Amino acid sequence: MQRRIVLRALALAGLAPGLVPAKQQAPLIEVYKSATCGCCGEWVRHLEAGGFRVEARNVPNTAAYRERYGIPSALGSCHTATIGGYALEGHVPATDIKRLLKERPDAVGLAVPGMPLGSPGMEVPDRKADAYDVLLLRKDGSHIVYRHVAAQ
Repeated sequence: MQRRIVLRALALAGLAPGLVPAKQQAPLIEVYKSATCGCCGEWVRHLEAGGFRVEARNVPNTAAYRERYGIPSALGSCHTATIGGYALEGHVPATDIKRLLKERPDAVGLAVPGMPLGSPGMEVPDRKADAYDVLLLRKDGSHIVYRHVAAQ
């Protein structure tokens, strides 16, 4: 009985990761989005399905968050997010976020500029998905292609 109480206390304190529900262990992504943007909500659902915890905040001006987190306005989209010291801009796939967190490059974060059809949250039934690039944003203001997603 006492062992069970101790293990539960450790789990609640976060000291026994194997005993903490998976939802609590999942990395947290904070999303800054417009209240009226439906695709932002779809991207949040994509992240949750990909194993992330998400705190979505409706804000009046998403551009202010791009500026705050060092994302060039030319690479903007409809929402900005943060996770583990990185910024995320636009419809970045969960798989690329997981790769970023695993590799831990010295970078600002990832961006999918614009709103490419077929990117997570931008899927449209019976419509062909566009090709798009997931960009790695470097701290010097430059960027490189982190992953190219082919048209489907």
